[in-house]
Formats: sequence, C-alpha cells, structure tokens
Amino acid sequence: MPCRQEVPDDLMFGKWKYEMTNESPVFIAFRSSTKKSVHYDDVPDYKGRLSLSENYTLSIKNARISDEKRFVCMLVTEDNVFEEPTIVKVFKRPSQPEILHQANVLETEKLKMLGECVARDSYPEGNITWYKNGNVLHHDAGAVVIRLENTVDRSTGLFTMTSSLQYKPKKADAKAQFSCSVTYNGPSGSETIQSESLVFDVHYPTEKVTIQVLSQSSTIKEGDNITLKCSGNGNPPPQEFLFYIPGETEGIRSSDTYIMTDVRRNATGEYKCSLTDKDLTGSTTITVHYLDLQLIPSGEVTKQVGEALPVSCTISSSRNATVLWIKDNTRMQTTPSFSSLQYQDAGNYICETTLQEVEGLKKRKTLLLTVEGKPQVKMTKKTSLNKASKTIICHVEGFPKPAVQWTIASTGTVINQTEETKYVNGKFSSKIEIAPEENVTVTCVAENQLERTVTSMNVSAITFPETDEAEDRNDDNTEKVNDQAKLIVGIVVGLLLVALIAGIVYWLYMKKSKTASKHVDKDLGNIEENKKLEENHHKSEA
Repeated sequence: MPCRQEVPDDLMFGKWKYEMTNESPVFIAFRSSTKKSVHYDDVPDYKGRLSLSENYTLSIKNARISDEKRFVCMLVTEDNVFEEPTIVKVFKRPSQPEILHQANVLETEKLKMLGECVARDSYPEGNITWYKNGNVLHHDAGAVVIRLENTVDRSTGLFTMTSSLQYKPKKADAKAQFSCSVTYNGPSGSETIQSESLVFDVHYPTEKVTIQVLSQSSTIKEGDNITLKCSGNGNPPPQEFLFYIPGETEGIRSSDTYIMTDVRRNATGEYKCSLTDKDLTGSTTITVHYLDLQLIPSGEVTKQVGEALPVSCTISSSRNATVLWIKDNTRMQTTPSFSSLQYQDAGNYICETTLQEVEGLKKRKTLLLTVEGKPQVKMTKKTSLNKASKTIICHVEGFPKPAVQWTIASTGTVINQTEETKYVNGKFSSKIEIAPEENVTVTCVAENQLERTVTSMNVSAITFPETDEAEDRNDDNTEKVNDQAKLIVGIVVGLLLVALIAGIVYWLYMKKSKTASKHVDKDLGNIEENKKLEENHHKSEA
C-alpha cells in the first residue's frame, strides 16, 4: 500500500495505523526520516508480515480475511500531520464446485434428491446455480426444488456454499447432463467456476415392444436357424417375454431371445412377443423360402435309338426361380426334347434351378441318358491310284460300340490288319487294304451286346476293272448328296415326262396327217376313174 502523500522536506517520521469501526486506531509501523530506522508495533495479527520501505510503502504478506480494514499513512513534521487512508478489500477464489451425494437412479414422475453442489473456501460468499444440458434450472414446485446453504469457517472466515437439488425427471432426461456452477466476486468483478457434468440413470416403464429376426442374411430358407429377439423401450429393459409362434396356441415364456432350428416352409407366418405382466405386443412376419425340383425321368436311363423320350423338369418355389439345363458341362440354350433318340443325344443332363433373391438356395438333378442300338453296317470300296490295291471300308453304327471282324468268305481267313476311325456319336469306320489275285467275297462282322450283324461284298481281282463305290461322308454331306440326288432325279423324271408328252402329241399329229392324205388319194383316184369311163364311153359312141 503506497503512501499517497508527497513527502515534505521537514519530515520527522512516518507511521501506519489501521482503524476499525467503534474501535481505537492501532499503530503497526514507524519509520524515522533521520535515523532511517524502522519499528514495527507489537500487534499479533501482523507479526512478521509487515514491511515498510523508504518511501513509506507498507507491504503485508500472506493476506488474511482480517486484513480487510482501513489503513492510514501518517507523515509527521514539526508543524503538521498529514494522513492518507487506504481501504483494503480481500478476496478468495472458491474451489471448483462438485456434486456430492449423487442419486444412484432417478425414476420418472418421482421427485428425488439428485445431489448436492458444494463450493468451498470462498470470500466473500458466492452463489450456486444448477444446469440441465447447459440451461439454468429454476425452482419449480413439485418438479425442481433448490435449497442453498452457506457456512463460514470461524478460524479462516472463508465461506462454503452448498446447494441441494431435488428433481422429478422425464423419459427425455435419460441422457441429460446435469452440472452446477459457483459465481463469486473477485478483484476484477464477478467470476464463475463450472463443475463437471454428470449423467444419471433414469428409470422409466416400457411403452413399446418390438420383435426382430437376428439373421446373417436378409432372407431365410429351409434348413436355416432363426433367432427371434424381443425388446422393450423401458429402462431397465424387460428381461422376460412371451413368444407366440404360428401353430402354437399358448405363448412360450423365454428370455429376450428365442431360437428355432432347421426351419421348414410351414414356419412362414406372423410371430409375436409381449411382456409377461403388461398387454404390450410386438409382431413381425417371417417368410421361409423353399425350392423343389422334380426331374422326370432322372438317374440312369437307357433307351433304344429311334425311341421317343419325354423329359420334364418341374419347379415349385416360394418365388420365381430360374431354370438352367446343362449337358456334359455345357449350357444348353433350349429344354431337351427327344421325339426320336439318336446316339448324339446320349450324355449327362442336369436340370438346375436357383432363387436369385435367396442366397444359397439352389437345387439340381441329373439324367444320365444312354442310347443303345443294334449294329448297322454299310460297306464301300475304292481302288488305289496306282491300281495296286483296293480299300474296303465297313461303316458301323451302334451302341455299345460294336466289335468288328474281317474275313475272306471263300477261305475263312481272318484279316487282322485293320484301321479304325474315332468312335463319335455311335459311329466309326473300319477299313482294310487288299490286293486280291482273284475275285473274292469280303465279310464285315459287327457285334455288340444287342446283336451280331454280318455284311459281305464281292471284290474283283486287282487286274479286273470295276467301278469303285464312294466312301460314306458325314451326315451333313450325306444329306446334301441325298438332296442333290433327289433334285437330279426330279429333273430327269420331269424331262422324261415332257419328252413323253411331246412324243404322244407328235404321234397323234402324224396319224391325223396320214388319214387326210389317204382321203386325198382316194378322191384323186375317183376323178381319174371317171375320166377313163368317159373316154371309154366316147370310144363306144364313136
């Protein structure tokens, strides 16, 4: 505290004192201007805490509440005494407020002590305010009750502020943040200190029940397991429910979950759950998807070539399903249909169906078709370009694959040196090469489990010229050749018919012409005869 008086030249000494209402002044410090000495009075409250400088500024260490007084600086000369007062105000910042005696739980529609906000060691005393989500709480009879109590420590003079809050919560307060603050006066004016925020557990009754299906997939198919979970929106949530299952007349008491294993399509329906002590119900609908496939015929089927085989793949499903046909690992573009079975129709057929919207729901069945046939044989021959040998070919159809044997009919000799083509779609060829010195008959024998077929061909000696027969071509070429042959035959027959008609017309024309000529000749003969008669008549008359 500086002495705000100008120090006079004739100053003798300076002194400090303090004054209190209705009490005598108390001198506490003295300094002589001549001896430069300082003397502190024996005042217990200030022992060891005072310091008086040469300019008569008084310092007090370790300020106390009791230091809040009126201090006076006195400068004394031989003729006068100058005094200058200083009013000292003392402030103490309170501790951060904290909420004590917190409620373990709050219940809706019940007024209950939430807690006490306490701020300690303040001077002067402060004021406490309660907040919910940052908004000030005001006293509201029946819903918000606030009580403030301030106490002072007589040894220190510091105040402790305590404010209790009774609160009746609502359901919306389940996550509300409660806090308090203390406002006090400091050297620079009013200041505020906030407490930590707290969230209280608010209990409220269940008002709505829901049921849901816990599943890794959005759809359910036959064979899956279903876990039903029931929940209420109360706090604490209910722990026991009644589950109502389609086909069951009574509710099944269980915890908040109910498990069904290996469900079938008849599990489709409405599922409900309710509280055990209150008429609140939740419901959901479950659809169990299914997929059935019936292939007729299926498995291993053996048929004769040329026979008809109706095939049907019937689908029954909970939703529209896609159908795919596969033959020997190759996708087919159309559904197989056999009005007349051929060897190339044999194979492994798969009818596969899928529900695209249901993960993992796929069915397939197999038809292993075998087409059997008795051996069919056709023989051809051709002469080599150098005229040194002849090639005899035996064209064979049949399944199981026939075994082929060549013999010379006249001698019974078996020909072992043969060459076969690849067996494809029930067809292959076996050929031999011979150079007979005389006319022979060659026999081709084709045999499988169904029949033995024998076909023979006469082959002239190598020196004897003969017309060779063309080899069989594949089916497509054969069909083309047959079509060309039919066309040529048709043209020839047409030309023959035209020629025949032209000949008949010409014959009729010639016949008519000859008849007319005869009549002319006859007429001419009659004329000549008449002339002769007339000449004879004239001669007679003469």
